[in-house]
Amino acid sequence: MDSSVPLSWYLTLGLFMFTIGGIGVVVRRNPVVVFMCVELMLNAVNLTFLSFARYGAAPGLGSADLKNSMMGGQMAVIFVMAVAAAEVAVGLGIIMAIFRLKNQADVDDMSALRG
Repeated sequence: MDSSVPLSWYLTLGLFMFTIGGIGVVVRRNPVVVFMCVELMLNAVNLTFLSFARYGAAPGLGSADLKNSMMGGQMAVIFVMAVAAAEVAVGLGIIMAIFRLKNQADVDDMSALRG
């Protein structure tokens, strides 16, 4: 496959985005920022899925298998986006409920959800 941007650049960008998101999840205490960092990590995974779907087709596949291989990566991205949307909807609802009770939202103080 002839392309001007090699696969390794996409993978390096995905690794950089995932690392920044992981550091943000560990370091930050604001739950909204933590959600944003998780979204960054999920987008890094999406970039990797799409990169492998574009470049990672095994040689010798027929045209039908090649299309199925490329669609597999794209379907994984759609699934990840659906999971991310559900995570944001539920997570922000929980954060808003905690903020209404305590007038602050700190990740370290969110032990109120324990049974």
